Amino acid sequence: MTRPATAPIIAFAMGCVGIALFSGMDAIMKAQSIAIGAYSAMFWRSLLGSVLGGAIFFGGGGRLPGWRAMRLHLIRGSFGALSIVLFFWGLTRVPLAQGIALAFISPLVAIGLAALVLKEQVGRAAIIGSVTAFAGVGVILIGQAQAEMGPDAFRGAVAILIAAMLYGASNVMLRVQAQSASPLEVAFATNFVFFLCYLAATPFVALTPMAGLGGTGWIAAAAVLALVSIQALAWAYARADASYLAPVEYTAFAWAALLGWLVFAEVVSPWTVAGAGLIVAGCILAARSKTGKGVEAAI
Repeated sequence: MTRPATAPIIAFAMGCVGIALFSGMDAIMKAQSIAIGAYSAMFWRSLLGSVLGGAIFFGGGGRLPGWRAMRLHLIRGSFGALSIVLFFWGLTRVPLAQGIALAFISPLVAIGLAALVLKEQVGRAAIIGSVTAFAGVGVILIGQAQAEMGPDAFRGAVAILIAAMLYGASNVMLRVQAQSASPLEVAFATNFVFFLCYLAATPFVALTPMAGLGGTGWIAAAAVLALVSIQALAWAYARADASYLAPVEYTAFAWAALLGWLVFAEVVSPWTVAGAGLIVAGCILAARSKTGKGVEAAI
């Protein structure tokens, strides 16, 4: 599928919009994960997202993709399904801003895999950037220990780190997926594969019903935000390199700090801010090794 030429700055801006919407969805899903559990919250969100996304996609004349595209949808969706459950499970155990900061390692994964899988050029600075970013992760974990948040918080942090690695791999596949599939198809397929994965797990994982009309409404709102944000990111990834767009993830920290404070009365610790700064600096340095330009060129 041939994409119209788009200025990189437009694709970058659309990616930022997608991340902002995702951040709002994260806050809703953290609250629902606390209420009914991460697995149940994601099961119901993916079910509603599949219904809404399918109605829009097929109602607009969309057709089922061929086997090659379907295979990619299934692989990426499976990575994403596990990633998101781990992420929200971890997020119920750590502050929102800290969880988002730890998840910032996903661009490093995306940059590395973009070089291996998509043959996008990555320079030596990526190594220095990776070391810097992982030092930031260490700072956040040290701060967590200083705050004496307990072993449950540590397990939550580890779950988020694993989720971030899976998410980085998923974003590289999104770059490939977006070249041949419309944003609507990507949004519908993502939610539907999520639903199939969670449905397959129901014999082994307890499923909690949504908490009345209020819970249903919040899950529906999260499903809508997820659909729109996936489309925004798919639109952006169809028009710019995965390594170029990786830094849009960093805008999530500001949203997480604000929403964590407003919704959960969470205070962002200096350790989290310092660690997030190191992670962002490392990821920007790694991204510069690909483009030869800084993020300044994008924003």
